Amino acid sequence: MELLTAAEMRALEAEAMARGDATGLELMERAGFGAARAALTWRPDLQKGDRRLIALCGPGNNGGDGYVVARLLAERGWTVDLFAYGEPGRQGPDAAEARRRWEAFGRTRPWDQAGPRLEEAARGGRGAADLIVDALFGSGLTRPLPPEVAGPIQGLTSGAGPAPVLAIDMPSGLCADSGRPLGAAVRADLCVTFHAPKMGHHLLPGPDHVGELRRAEIGLGPLRPRAAQGPRARLMREAPAGIDKGAGAGWAHKYDHGHALVLAGGPGRGGAGRLAARAALRVGAGLVTLGPSPAALQENAARLDAVMLRPIADWEALGEALQDRRINAVALGMGLGPGEGTRSLTLAALAARRATVLDADALTSFEEDPDALFAALHERCVLTPHAGEFARLFPDVAERWAAHAVAGPAFSKVDAAMEAATRAGCAVLLKGPDTVVAHPMRGTDVLSPRQLGRAPWLATAGAGDVLAGMIAGLAARGLATFDAASAAVWLHVRAAKAFGPGLIAEDLPDMLPELFDELGF
Repeated sequence: MELLTAAEMRALEAEAMARGDATGLELMERAGFGAARAALTWRPDLQKGDRRLIALCGPGNNGGDGYVVARLLAERGWTVDLFAYGEPGRQGPDAAEARRRWEAFGRTRPWDQAGPRLEEAARGGRGAADLIVDALFGSGLTRPLPPEVAGPIQGLTSGAGPAPVLAIDMPSGLCADSGRPLGAAVRADLCVTFHAPKMGHHLLPGPDHVGELRRAEIGLGPLRPRAAQGPRARLMREAPAGIDKGAGAGWAHKYDHGHALVLAGGPGRGGAGRLAARAALRVGAGLVTLGPSPAALQENAARLDAVMLRPIADWEALGEALQDRRINAVALGMGLGPGEGTRSLTLAALAARRATVLDADALTSFEEDPDALFAALHERCVLTPHAGEFARLFPDVAERWAAHAVAGPAFSKVDAAMEAATRAGCAVLLKGPDTVVAHPMRGTDVLSPRQLGRAPWLATAGAGDVLAGMIAGLAARGLATFDAASAAVWLHVRAAKAFGPGLIAEDLPDMLPELFDELGF
């Protein structure tokens, strides 16, 4: 499923209206109906008619959606207290008509009464509420909530509201493109969005404000506006296409499934490389060779069986090893240590023009001269930084990403990863609970903690080494590096979720056979 920006969503609505598929008011009615229906199915106890609603409606079309929800629930017998922010005369025609239709059922109260009503609801008793609708500001918000709004709804932004909160489209105060609060932002229990999810629903800290996310269809037609023909942002919901490349070919030779070379550190530092090599083999590479320094050869031989060994003393030895054209994927950086030796190995690996995964020290070693790395990269590379490593290679981009968000659309993790990928000219996998894989031509894949659930036990030593090995193994099987990175991220989280708490990095590769069986490979 694609993720949209606020601008893309506005363009889709404009196109639908230009085609005559719907008027603005019809889209508003559909959105309000979808939000009301979602609330009633989310909490079946709300289907009883004798319920109390507090509706907070803003001055724009998001407020218009709120008027529709209030009217529909009033028709079901709910008692509705609706508070409107903004001057009625400045509303657009669709929102004004939605307000007029609501006022056939109930009274619109002035905004200065909203705070006392929320306080009364917090005290409970006869003034309690069963649901609060946040329809103040939706995906079009580009500035912090005004003080006269943020003050009365302080309990909703702290998560200590008096009743469950339904946010329409986006929680008020949250940037739809980045998931970053523009100051205070509502913490909803349920958010109903329309047509397609937005970036901010899935990029942290957005999910912590959105709560449960549901989508309502409002009849907009094609998923992306015609004007948005560039790289896409996609949500990883299922196993990425091609993840089973080569599976089931019973007549294939092991070399048909690729040969990955993983470089390892010196004595006492080979664990990271061994983890990556085992992951590459488990994920399906036909052969995997580990290349430690000569001094560490015996240490690694005592720990490995199916993974082969070849000592790699320096960049010249690596170049000699890569004369074997059957080695079609290389992973390095894990446990190598930063410095000139790792720089030389990295440049030698890149000169061979194989599918190349650069992790950890292969990135950090270029902190003082990232342009030297960028000049050597090619389209078959994947960089796999965490936030700290990302900042060392792309300090200006990281600074923009880390800056306090004061206006929308705020610079997002997707923006950061895509800008880095464009500069590097290859895939960039920016790690985290909301991992983003970006490619200058292919767009971005976003792994949302909302889709597969959080796996905090992945924050363990060696998990990133396993991920790098999985990418190399899938690339050896023939996947394009962007696809290999996306597939590896998805498998990585699925394997962690399948194992559960107590996970250590060594467990991840051994969960893959069970996962592949579940997927039918």
